[in-house]
Amino acid sequence: MNEKYIELRTRSTFGDIINTYFMFLKHNFKTYTNLYLRYNAVSICLTLICSYLLVTGFMGLVSRDFRFGMGNNVASDNYFFAGAIILFLIVFITSLINYSFSSAYIAEYVKNNGSIVSKNIWRSILSNIGTIILFILIGGLLYIVYIIISMMVSFIPFLGMIVQYGLSFTMTAVFGLTFMSIFAANKGFGEAISEGFDFTFSNFWRVILFGLVIGILNLMITALIISVPGFIIGIYAYFSVESNIDLTTSTFATLIFTFGFAAFLLSFIYTQALSQLSYGILYYNLYEVKYNVFLQKMIDKIGADE
Repeated sequence: MNEKYIELRTRSTFGDIINTYFMFLKHNFKTYTNLYLRYNAVSICLTLICSYLLVTGFMGLVSRDFRFGMGNNVASDNYFFAGAIILFLIVFITSLINYSFSSAYIAEYVKNNGSIVSKNIWRSILSNIGTIILFILIGGLLYIVYIIISMMVSFIPFLGMIVQYGLSFTMTAVFGLTFMSIFAANKGFGEAISEGFDFTFSNFWRVILFGLVIGILNLMITALIISVPGFIIGIYAYFSVESNIDLTTSTFATLIFTFGFAAFLLSFIYTQALSQLSYGILYYNLYEVKYNVFLQKMIDKIGADE
């Protein structure tokens, strides 16, 4: 067994689950991140392209006098809309990859007592691709329902905001736990989403508070990642204004803003993956609380040894 292996199939308290998540990241951050970058190489490239199109398009809309390439006049709104379309594709594709990869990673981690085989993760994703796509499509419909309900309750002062946050954390938990059910228990769509709803609503306050804490932590990680490019952009913008440089027509400014916006998108995508890791840890805890499988297995093993 891996000496750094952290057993996730435990009947832990709320505080212990949070602590387990941090311990897991401490021992597996490097391995997980290296594999994450390999699986998301294409989406990272698309993010850079998307950022460039959105930034140049937006700056062109502001200046209404923007040129591209070898001095050819190009309608800036075309770049903006193209960037928005690519951004939508990136969000869809990376959500598919992040939920699947993180869930498969956690399942592989538990199955092999901490030993990670990259090929097994990929095979696991491919073997469940039909269920994953179906869930993404159904999840998209559920998300539309969530948006409609959020818009309806948004007119209610204060209470509407609480309902919106509650619905958001609930949807995230259902999605995260359902994906884990697909990979950890090899369940089909119907059984997986049923278990996702069951675990969420039978442990509602624990799940909601867990999502709130992890959401705050991920927000702090995002802020930390974008603080450096944000600082550079702020300093550059300040001195550019002092020097009367037109930011909307400056190539260097375009590059600076492009990499800054890309850093924001990539940090958001990465924290989404980390969020699914946390729900993977929560899944095994809730599964053990309900079914008591691992503890019973250990008891039986002790009895057999005696």
